[in-house]
Amino acid sequence: MRVAAYVRVSTSRQVKLQTIEQQLEMVYKYAHKKGWELSEEDIFRDDGYSGTTLKRPALDALRDKARMRELEIVVVPSPDRLARNYVHQMVLIEEFEKGGCRVEFVERPMSSEPNDQLLLQIRGAVAEYERTLLSERMRRGRLAKYKAGLLLPWTHVPYGLQVDPDRPRDPAGVRPDEAKAAVVSEIFAVYLEPGSSLFGVSRHLREMGVPAPRGGKAWSTATLRGILTNPVYAGKVYAGRVRYRPARIRRSATHPIGRPHDSAVPLSEEEWVFVAQVPAVVSQEQFDLAAEKLSKNKSFARRNNKANEHLLRALVSCGECLQASIACARTGRKNNDRKQRYYVCSGKFNKAHTMLEEKCPSRYAPAEQLDEIVWQDLCEVLTHPENITDALRRAHGGQWLPQELKARQENLRRGRAALGRQLERLTEAYLGEVIPLAEYQRRRKDLEQREEALASQERQLQAQSRQRMELAGVAGSIEDFCRRVHGGLADATFEQRRELVELLIDRVIVTEKEVEIRYVIPTDPSSEQVRFCHLRSDYLHHPPVPS
Repeated sequence: MRVAAYVRVSTSRQVKLQTIEQQLEMVYKYAHKKGWELSEEDIFRDDGYSGTTLKRPALDALRDKARMRELEIVVVPSPDRLARNYVHQMVLIEEFEKGGCRVEFVERPMSSEPNDQLLLQIRGAVAEYERTLLSERMRRGRLAKYKAGLLLPWTHVPYGLQVDPDRPRDPAGVRPDEAKAAVVSEIFAVYLEPGSSLFGVSRHLREMGVPAPRGGKAWSTATLRGILTNPVYAGKVYAGRVRYRPARIRRSATHPIGRPHDSAVPLSEEEWVFVAQVPAVVSQEQFDLAAEKLSKNKSFARRNNKANEHLLRALVSCGECLQASIACARTGRKNNDRKQRYYVCSGKFNKAHTMLEEKCPSRYAPAEQLDEIVWQDLCEVLTHPENITDALRRAHGGQWLPQELKARQENLRRGRAALGRQLERLTEAYLGEVIPLAEYQRRRKDLEQREEALASQERQLQAQSRQRMELAGVAGSIEDFCRRVHGGLADATFEQRRELVELLIDRVIVTEKEVEIRYVIPTDPSSEQVRFCHLRSDYLHHPPVPS
């Protein structure tokens, strides 16, 4: 029997207190009591992840294993360790059960009895209420301290400043770090020079040998923008300058997703909360001029260049350095009285953007040739949808025929019925005083274990049968999509081609003369309206589980 365990703590402080080790000890004892083997590779732990969200790397890995029917039982210390939200608890438990996997809680083993289900609902609702109440009290308390000027809204001190080490959140202890404050002044001065840009400031700092805030050689444009827009350098500390929302796109299609971070959305100045006045590093006039120049330069950003039509814009990556963005450029070489277009790896030029120490050695990729290759391959894929459905069946391991599934289910049903008859005869023998109590208990325990093993196999077969039915529906949906799209491929306009490429291609990886195309095919009509790059799923590598 394959058994796994899931443990979780919410904060780094709990990690340091090793409360997760207490949970591990609890599940090990429970598994030993049940006679189960719990290997180290089947321990899934999330250190420092909130139970209010399902975006947890170890939980994702556990769900993947359950979906592939590699587990039979998942042991969890308590329902709130699985999730703080009752709806999330139900979603996870139902998902595990569909994969033939049973969830057992150590503190209060649950069954399908109505009383146990009611208790689970009550505990989930109480945990969600406690979390909401605690978070609201903490938010109101922080807000009151911000308004009173008693608490800094930082967890990390801004570059160029330092605080009192004994009272790191006290606004009265903020003072400039002379060496780094001089760098901040230089950043404002260089950026305000005519014709200067963020990339120019980054090059200037690199040439001067000034290390970046985290110790690297290259200053990223995001870091520089953060400094130029932070009013603390003009002597004013504000709280609530941004609000956070879930990210809508992946940070990179070629790197593991790691630990995703919510996106910061700037708020208007009217919504900011003034905290305190601190020593200024630059004048208010310099700060206002920098803000005005940043706003003006937005219109010249490369993302706003719509003059040229590029079929694979923002979809091409370099196979050498795995940079996720490749810029289109025109060279001075002419071909039939016009300049040739190329996809060029951003790692060859923009060190401030890529943070690479050396230039990428990749070659220029002719844009017209690459666009044509990818479009022809996409047309070939849509013309032969059977290749997609065959690959889908192989990926899901769907090699059994329906009649074989039914035969195995019937054999298991007969086996369970035979064990039931044996148990009845054994009970009759005990009641007739043919066998003693100790012998009856030993034999009954053996029969119950065998019956539980058959029941587990039957649940797995039922889940696999549902998977085959779902797979057949998905395959039919894919074939229907390909038939609807195939008819208009030959006469598609550039806008229609671009729309189709954005929907069906996640990434094109170019390495020397090799081109790798990673397709994403809609599996139902609703997914035809959602681009894959908007999802947060890391389909290349599982994030490393914290140890």
